[in-house]
Amino acid sequence: MQTEKKEALKNLIRSLHEGADLEKAKAKFKKVFGTVSSDDIACIEEELVVEGMPREEIHRLCEVHLALFRESIEKEETSAPKGHPVNILMEEHKILLEFAETLKEVAGKVRKAKSFEDSKDDVDRLGNTLEHLRESESHYLREENVLFPLLEKHGVTQPPAIMWMEHDKIRQIEKELFLTFETRSKVDFKSFTSNLEKASVALNEMLSSHFYKENNILFPTAMKVIEPPEWVDVRKQFDEIGYCCFTPEPTEFIVEKIMAPSVIQTKPISPISFETGSFTKEELEAVLNTLPIDITFVDKDDTVRYFSQGKDRIFVRTKAVIGRKVQQCHPQKSVHIVNQILESFKRGNKNVAEFWLNLKDKLVFIRYFAVRDNNGAYLGCLEVTQDITDIKKIEGEKRLLDWK
Repeated sequence: MQTEKKEALKNLIRSLHEGADLEKAKAKFKKVFGTVSSDDIACIEEELVVEGMPREEIHRLCEVHLALFRESIEKEETSAPKGHPVNILMEEHKILLEFAETLKEVAGKVRKAKSFEDSKDDVDRLGNTLEHLRESESHYLREENVLFPLLEKHGVTQPPAIMWMEHDKIRQIEKELFLTFETRSKVDFKSFTSNLEKASVALNEMLSSHFYKENNILFPTAMKVIEPPEWVDVRKQFDEIGYCCFTPEPTEFIVEKIMAPSVIQTKPISPISFETGSFTKEELEAVLNTLPIDITFVDKDDTVRYFSQGKDRIFVRTKAVIGRKVQQCHPQKSVHIVNQILESFKRGNKNVAEFWLNLKDKLVFIRYFAVRDNNGAYLGCLEVTQDITDIKKIEGEKRLLDWK
């Protein structure tokens, strides 16, 4: 995009943030600019944030931006072959919107009933729909842990950050829905139906808006900046994280690569020596993956450098996270706490930060340790996550001779 056009568009957006009339802005846009591509919009938002506009402000008026650009961006058509990660995400969007519409429709029917008994069938249908919504978590995890980091590596940072903020809003609405349904026996029918309808309408509106932005801005931008061979790795990481119970069976996705023949040379395996012993690379990696904890190492520059791959990992990690700033691996609402912990480690004020939380049926213990060299210089931060549910239940003692 030409610099003059870009600056004029940014000024138009700034005027909207200052309260300019939307219809007049749309007329001016159509007359002066005609069309603008999805990646142009992403670029403009990137530059506005760099120039000082708060990300939260851009998110707050995202719907206004969409109204301004809607006619232009809808002329672009996002096309991805079956099995392509973007195709999988867009197919899931369609199904999730159907679930949200069903939820809204059934909630409205329940609202018109007189009691739980009169609406039993509809309440059961609600339960089934909500279970599918619980399954949708992997949809958001795949975007946050694979697609977003790759977009950031290609210089597209603001749209993924805004989409993650919306993921957290969706999760909050879903949490309210699940709680409303699970505690229905503890409240009167009128309160239940009122809360249910309110949350279902909110979810329907949120998903419609969010998926529109992803389908028409985020995904087209991704298709333009991410290279075909990279999508192969994206698909592989999608497969590793897993899919929703309602995801259409992902078909095979292959990008043909012509590679020159190479000569395979066998090199001797050199051990990695430490002060107290040595490992081969294979042994060391196997040991780290066998530990009954998940570990992630972030270097002194806050860059994620390594994570273990135990078979029962608690929180999702993908290779796309390597090289990413740790701040970009956390929801925006908690980044300031992450920075506080890291700063306290770097200054030498603290060496450990500990947290624990209930995750479904697990009690999860999360610890951050400052990693220092023999002279006390800060090398980075080690995150250690452990499921301590069964450890909390231990009583008495069990000796080596008691093993069977």
